[in-house]
Amino acid sequence: MESTQKKILIIEDEKPLARALELKLTHEGFQVVNIPNGEVALPLLEKEQYSLIICDLMMPKIDGFQILEYIKSKNIKTAVVVLTNLSQEEDEKRVRALGASEFFVKSNTSIAKIVEYVKEKTS
Repeated sequence: MESTQKKILIIEDEKPLARALELKLTHEGFQVVNIPNGEVALPLLEKEQYSLIICDLMMPKIDGFQILEYIKSKNIKTAVVVLTNLSQEEDEKRVRALGASEFFVKSNTSIAKIVEYVKEKTS
């Protein structure tokens, strides 16, 4: 595979959704790393670079808010797309204050829309 392939990190504990995103993004030519929670994410964020991160908020052990705080504290410049079931305005304000570039509510957002956003953001 070519070395210019964009690498996407998906941090999502809902396996069907994570797998669907992985398949669609892989089909679009992205290299995808799919992990189930923030506990697994932190060591990867230390040693790997990604073109974009898709992150759920509500996960066991280390949640998406903590991941965003970690990314901000380490001054990691990768764009983060939050994909969540939380739809409160306060949650969106909080993740944007922590540096998230986009906030999608799972029930209101198709996988196709997320894939299009990733393509635009990484081009």
